Amino acid sequence: MGQKIHPGGLRVGVIHDWKSNWYTGAKEFPAFLLEDLKIREHIYGKLEHAGLSDILIRKDAQRITIDIYTARPGIVIGKSGVEVDALRKEIHGMTNKAVHININEIKRPELDAKLVAQSIAEQLQNRVSFRRAMKRSLASAIRSGAQGVKVQCGGRLAGTEMSRSESYSEGRVPLHTIRADIDYGFAEAKTTYGRIGVKVWINKGEIMPEGYEGVTQRDSRLGDQDQARRRGGTAEGLGASREGGRGRSQDREGLGPVRPGRRGKGSGPGGPRRPGGRGRARSQESTERAPAQEKPPVEEQPQAAAETEAPVEAPQPEQTEQAEQTEKKDES
Repeated sequence: MGQKIHPGGLRVGVIHDWKSNWYTGAKEFPAFLLEDLKIREHIYGKLEHAGLSDILIRKDAQRITIDIYTARPGIVIGKSGVEVDALRKEIHGMTNKAVHININEIKRPELDAKLVAQSIAEQLQNRVSFRRAMKRSLASAIRSGAQGVKVQCGGRLAGTEMSRSESYSEGRVPLHTIRADIDYGFAEAKTTYGRIGVKVWINKGEIMPEGYEGVTQRDSRLGDQDQARRRGGTAEGLGASREGGRGRSQDREGLGPVRPGRRGKGSGPGGPRRPGGRGRARSQESTERAPAQEKPPVEEQPQAAAETEAPVEAPQPEQTEQAEQTEKKDES
């Protein structure tokens, strides 16, 4: 099952307020709630083509105040206020209370999710391509200053037999960020081949609590910190913590001495390695070891030379002595 929730209801009490403000006891609560539903249904039905975005209701003991937000206030008010007076009389007949109506104009309808969904639904009813309608509304909302927009259409798109849903998005729409002011709107297009639902999410930015001081321009990015450090300025925030960690190679916050890293033969600790570098190094080692095995050790060379020279030089004096002794014996 999908774990989806209305973005406006999730933020009520945090950054958004209730759309109906009144208080009553437990016995009268169902009647008050049903009265609200009837008022909204009547206004949306009568002013369907007036571009209504929102309706806020405030109730007292004998008075009802209704705030209507619309992109076309001229249609709601009518010529010299005729339409508003007729609407006021109709609601008074439904509730038997004094009714006061305020008309508020929406200056930028491209940033209102309900109006964007209604415009897409109207285009779908007029047989406009759903992709063209979605992309056009997406571009106009981003151009008007929205930080993120998401549009989704579901139903028998383009009259196909199998219903499906397609969505387009641009920017960021963080639905789980409570402080993000996300406006949600829904509308239905009544076409000849069925109804097509249109959902729109618009991210208008973040609403911070009162007294919140945003991050300074100096601490906003680490790149700015690096530039300040190069120019000789003091670093703050994350840059300061990163700067303070330098020069502590012997004892890093009580973690003990740092072991020196292994260095490869002929390469630095983080230097780039050439392709086939290890193979070349091994081949050089093998070529250096091969002639070393063929040559005799340096200490053994004089011993071998002495052994070869001794039998040649040693017998010469002995032969002369023997020859002299034999000559003496012959003379005697």
